[in-house]
This record gives sequence, C-alpha cells and structure tokens, in this order.
Amino acid sequence: MKKFINILSATILIVLLNSCTSAGVIPSEKVANLLQSGEFTFMAQKANPTNYDVVNVMNSLPTSSSSRMLELDYGYTIQLKKSELSVELPYFGRMYNPSYDTSKNSYRFTSKDFTVNDQPGKNGSTVYTMLTKDQPNIRRIIMEVFKNGKAYVSIDSNDRATISYNGYIMENTVPKK
Repeated sequence: MKKFINILSATILIVLLNSCTSAGVIPSEKVANLLQSGEFTFMAQKANPTNYDVVNVMNSLPTSSSSRMLELDYGYTIQLKKSELSVELPYFGRMYNPSYDTSKNSYRFTSKDFTVNDQPGKNGSTVYTMLTKDQPNIRRIIMEVFKNGKAYVSIDSNDRATISYNGYIMENTVPKK
C-alpha cells in the first residue's frame, strides 16, 4: 500500500510539473515561419522598468507589490508589418519631458518610415533592431525572439529611461470589416 501511494504521488507530481513547463510555448516551425515572413505581433506579458526608484515606489503602495503591478493585461502589443510598425505599450519609469496629456506618456504610435535589421542571436534566437525615422523620441527598439516563441523587447528613447518587456510572438490578426 505504501508503494502504491508513493507511485501515485510521483505520477501526480510529474503530470503537474509537465503541464507547468509547456504553457505558452508554440511550435518552433510556426515561429520560424513567422520570423521568415517578417510580419508578426509581439504580445507583452510583463514590463521591466530599469529605474529602481519606480519599483521602490510601487512596493511602497499599500496592498500591492511591483511584481503584480508590472504583469500586463492582454492587448499591449508591437505589430510588425512590411509597411507599418504599430506600438501600444505602457510605460513605467522616469520621464524627462512628461505631458499633461496622459495618452502621450505611454508608447502609442504608428510608424510608416522605419528600418528593421535582423541577425542571429545566441542559442538560435533572432535579434531584430527597429529604427523609426518618423518618431523623434524613439531611438531604437530591440526585440530578441527565441525558438519557442518567447520574446524580449527593449525600447530606448530620448525623453525617458529605458524599459523592457517580456512576452511572446503570434500571428498578426486580420481586422474585421
């Protein structure tokens, strides 16, 4: 009876650990197809501000922590197409030129004049460097996409501190008419 309980416990543990590790991973063939086409959407899941003063302020708020506040809801994206780069991401950090219009304090823009350079990264990843020519405050956007579809994005701008995001890539959605 004791052996049966040990075997049952080990089986349940293995099933639970296996289900946790495979969450959010897409097949490498689909990732390769998306990267080859050059058109995909980065879906942000977590923001990582580089300024620890911001994190300390978030941790000082009652009944919350910075780790919970920086987990993002569905819908914050970077959409890359052949003729358009659309960015909709929140910003947490130090701004050197803040605006009273709160819609201008996050990254929300569409660029039609941009360049994208891709090169191989470490461990089979692909690194994209995006430079916008029609957005004066954005220096560059660096996106590293891994074989399993996970991605890391860093945005460097002139008027605020650098911020990075963790997430994954997916196909561009077709707008409904």
